[in-house]
Amino acid sequence: MAAEHIQLGKAGEQEAVAFLIKQGLTIRETNWRMGKLEVDIIAQGPGMLMHIVEVKTRRSDQHFDPMRAITRAKRQHMVNSANAYIRYYHLKCEIQYDVIILIGTVQTGFKLEYYPNLFVPSLKTYR
Repeated sequence: MAAEHIQLGKAGEQEAVAFLIKQGLTIRETNWRMGKLEVDIIAQGPGMLMHIVEVKTRRSDQHFDPMRAITRAKRQHMVNSANAYIRYYHLKCEIQYDVIILIGTVQTGFKLEYYPNLFVPSLKTYR
């Protein structure tokens, strides 16, 4: 079962990459990791706009809303991961946080839902 779940996730990420390329984005990284931080896809748009993309793949949405998996903690993890990536490569860029949800299987095909710029992280101020 675990192997099927992993295969489904990989197939979903491949679909997401193909979709982003069709949208004119350049894929910089897939499954980028640094310690406990991880980003499913990092894509570059026009100029230096970096798309930090979370991919959620499910067989069915019958008993689960995949958007519920994008919790406050997941959003914070995406922000922390993006910050680490940008610091690591010394980039000066804008960041957009996107989510791609895929429902289906390799055999039946996937229904893809794209949520560009799903959230804007809150700014922290220091006194």
